[in-house]
Amino acid sequence: MTDAAKKTIVVKQVKSAARRPAKQTATLIGLGLNKMNRTRELEDTPSVRGMVHSIRHLVTIVEERG
Repeated sequence: MTDAAKKTIVVKQVKSAARRPAKQTATLIGLGLNKMNRTRELEDTPSVRGMVHSIRHLVTIVEERG
């Protein structure tokens, strides 16, 4: 697969991680999101989708590319 053919998703943090379990905060940091309104473009893999699903109340998927 070439770089142009890889699917990506753009994820934005919409709620704070304050007063959340440590596991959810660690998941946010693992995705590169640790401050409000920060966005990241991530490779669309099952592991990333699972991480986003586990903190779906804190983030939104802005865009799906590819």
